[in-house]
Amino acid sequence: MKLILAPMEGLLDFTLRDILTRVGGVDRCVSEFIRITDQLLPPRVFTRIVPELHQGSRTPAGVPVRPQLLGSDPSCMAENAALLATLGPAGIDLNFGCPAKTVNQHRGGAVLLDEPELVGRIVAAVRRAVPPTIPVSAKMRLGNRCDGPALDCARAIDEAGADELVVHARTRVQGYRPPAYWERIHEVRAAVRLPVIANGEIWTVQDAWRCRDVTGCDTLMIGRGLVRNPGLALAITAADRVARVAPAGAGGIAWNDLLPLIGDFWRQIATRVEPRHRSGRLKQWLNYLRGHYPEAEQAFAELRLSNDPASASRWLTAQLAPMPEALA
Repeated sequence: MKLILAPMEGLLDFTLRDILTRVGGVDRCVSEFIRITDQLLPPRVFTRIVPELHQGSRTPAGVPVRPQLLGSDPSCMAENAALLATLGPAGIDLNFGCPAKTVNQHRGGAVLLDEPELVGRIVAAVRRAVPPTIPVSAKMRLGNRCDGPALDCARAIDEAGADELVVHARTRVQGYRPPAYWERIHEVRAAVRLPVIANGEIWTVQDAWRCRDVTGCDTLMIGRGLVRNPGLALAITAADRVARVAPAGAGGIAWNDLLPLIGDFWRQIATRVEPRHRSGRLKQWLNYLRGHYPEAEQAFAELRLSNDPASASRWLTAQLAPMPEALA
């Protein structure tokens, strides 16, 4: 089974991609979206959002990163994709799944699924603009308001020449509320020729197995599950090797093993983020981590009301006292 780290706008940026891919088990990443409107972006915009382009389109751990474009104008998307292709990306992904209201109001993301013909034209334009050696993939939800257009959109993406299709098994209206309708991914898979990747509600090793069984997909994309449990991908691949004998709840890395990575996350945030936003970034991740680690629950409670980065530094220093090299 192959595992892809999902794009998550406002959370899974290059810093967290670096940290999570160091843990292991992730085969590829997709970046947060690069918004394309009505102009050709300068190269610095692509490299600011995906600085891995300076490193052969790979994280420091060597995991390929595929930049993602979001927009509704086929010509402008193609023009920007052609420029992006000159920067050596590991592939180019197209966003037809973002549920954010501000994005949808400007004809971006999942709202485009009401227009399968336009979706197909965007994919075809990008595919023509990009050298055949660079894979072009797309990520979609089951639909905008309902899942009726799912098969038409998937077929349009397939016929337009995409190399892969990721399907998040919910509509825009359903947001991130469980369940994910994995059986609909199975239907999509049966309707197209290109490889299909399943996404949505994969929180445990057992979820990954069930998703593979229901959808028939050998590649899964995981976002929130990996942010909450950074060792999940490693646990899934390890359990696969021992023929599904992992006990319920198995997987992940110990809190004490994660702490040095949290320390490095903080060190990177401190060099790249304005002081007033630093504590918010740490608390954002801790908020996810507390779903898997009781220690993160306690840490979040201690830091929740403070926006002072010095408080976060003191907390990390105390936690890492037995391992001071983690903040060196």
